[in-house]
Amino acid sequence: MTVAATNWAGNIVFGAERFHQPASVAELQRIVAGSRSLRVLGSGHSFNAIADTAGDLVSVAGLPRSVELDERAGTVTVSAGMRYGELAEVLDRAGYALHNLGSLPHISVAGACATGTHGSGVANGSLATAVRAVELVTADGGLRTIDRGAAQFPGSVVALGALGVVTRLTLDVVPAFEIRQWVYEGLPTAALRERFEEIVAAAYSVSLFTRWRGEQIDQVWIKRRGGPDAPATWHGAALADGPRHPVPGCPPEPCTRQLGVPGRWHARLPHFRLDFTPSSGEELQSEYFVARTDAVAAFDALDAVRDRIAPALQISEIRTVAADALWLSPAYARDCVAFHFTWHPDAVAVAEAVRTVEEALSAFAARPHWGKVFTMAPETVRERYPRWADFGTLLGDFDPAGKFRNEFLARYFPAGADAVSDRLHRPGAAPAVRSAD
Repeated sequence: MTVAATNWAGNIVFGAERFHQPASVAELQRIVAGSRSLRVLGSGHSFNAIADTAGDLVSVAGLPRSVELDERAGTVTVSAGMRYGELAEVLDRAGYALHNLGSLPHISVAGACATGTHGSGVANGSLATAVRAVELVTADGGLRTIDRGAAQFPGSVVALGALGVVTRLTLDVVPAFEIRQWVYEGLPTAALRERFEEIVAAAYSVSLFTRWRGEQIDQVWIKRRGGPDAPATWHGAALADGPRHPVPGCPPEPCTRQLGVPGRWHARLPHFRLDFTPSSGEELQSEYFVARTDAVAAFDALDAVRDRIAPALQISEIRTVAADALWLSPAYARDCVAFHFTWHPDAVAVAEAVRTVEEALSAFAARPHWGKVFTMAPETVRERYPRWADFGTLLGDFDPAGKFRNEFLARYFPAGADAVSDRLHRPGAAPAVRSAD
């Protein structure tokens, strides 16, 4: 029987025949070994069908919670289904931190790393760059650990759930630290164009929020480790006189503390607080990564079509991400600027706006976020990853029968398409993707 389960936003209705929430790794191993087609579900914050399947859908949220700190090695090993906000509180009490966090502390550790999710900062890599080892259940039900330094490791972290079901991750930790956060309003776009590098490098983390209307950036969120109080004006922007929410008209209570009040790293690096649901989920999201050297030109390309983007948009965020060596990371081998779009939940309007964004960024070899809405042709996506063929080989080695592949993965890695197609189109099979649109 198909389980009536949806992703967080509600735009994807999963087509799984069976839903599992194992309570132990041993139980998970039995489920994987006995399945013909299986995908894993984290916190459900993806906005496309990457987690869907016509077979078995497995949640790792029921696996025993564990946080194992190794102070000598400077690592923490954590169960895959744990949320970043929960892990952060445990680490902070022990005097440690992660190098960065995403805007939402509600997302699962394994799911965020598997899709290349990130925070912000010119010197800060994505969340996956902290991974030192991956433990996963493979297609035959075996348990395998891949350590940093292994030949397969760069393809095993941002792996889209295609190599197996991740059960634990070992992450690098750093000493705990404090952050102060300020919001500026009304940054002139002329100043952004002239001094982009200076602006985005002004703090540990900088986020620019715009509705793509007019000649100003609506808000600039600055997260700084120490230093003096923020000046009243900065590059033509004015310091906000009270707390702000990045989406116009939304109350600021769900947001992390601003106005320069010092706070622990995990209470400032995210934009939103763990004890609040940041929104109703009634939104769609897209995001595209381009080389940071192309940031201003890409901004201008989007600004030129803003009248076609703005009507479908709630807010857009511009952040920086440091380069990494993970094969399928959107920041692979290049320092990036990421253009994020939070859309109104209107599928038709969003589809048109997404096509507009992709056309505008086509000259910059933009890479889409794996867990968000995009329409880019598979061959175009493949061309933008130099290690694409290497990941395809790794995929064949780990999962030769295509147990962990679905229609989404088959579209981008066609070597497994025949095996997937045979299962998905067998008589009586449920459709691989059921959209609420």
